[in-house]
Amino acid sequence: MTVRLKDFYADWCGPCKTQDPILEELETDYADVDFEKVNVDEEQDVANQYQVRSLPTLVIENDDGVVDRFVGVTQREDIEAALQEAGA
Repeated sequence: MTVRLKDFYADWCGPCKTQDPILEELETDYADVDFEKVNVDEEQDVANQYQVRSLPTLVIENDDGVVDRFVGVTQREDIEAALQEAGA
């Protein structure tokens, strides 16, 4: 099963920059997870598809669909729990 984490962000978003180091750590620890950064200014269609209204938004999904989503800066423990629930 493929587990994906989509990180919806924008260059002008301060909280997104706070979120980045947490995601970079997780990306190192979870090599089997596909991490994807989605710049909402450049990919508005994708942001609309996922109904992103605030930044940062993290969407964790697997082959069955969306498992969890977080809005705002999210702590590593919460993201990790969702990744494991998704099958990572």
